[in-house]
Amino acid sequence: MTAEQPPGAGPTAPYRVAEQYTPPEPVRVSEVAQTTFEHVYEVDPRLMQEHVLQQVFPNWDTLRIMRSRQDHLEWMHRHFAHRTVTGSQLLAEVEGEQE
Repeated sequence: MTAEQPPGAGPTAPYRVAEQYTPPEPVRVSEVAQTTFEHVYEVDPRLMQEHVLQQVFPNWDTLRIMRSRQDHLEWMHRHFAHRTVTGSQLLAEVEGEQE
């Protein structure tokens, strides 16, 4: 197992639907957000059931998407951003306007 591979069964392990499609128990982090896997925050699905069709996909796909977010963001910055603004820069600008 490498640092790139999530912990769990190896590639020759039997496929068990319940293991693949049942995420860890969610932990509420605010009134509208929860986390299932470490560093994976999501809107509480109960708040989205009326207007957004909820998709069911395997745990490994959630982890794959989470691991590729930074690569995607960097690609977007290289191709579309004229400059990158950090949250701390925005806060400093807002605080400067209030003074």
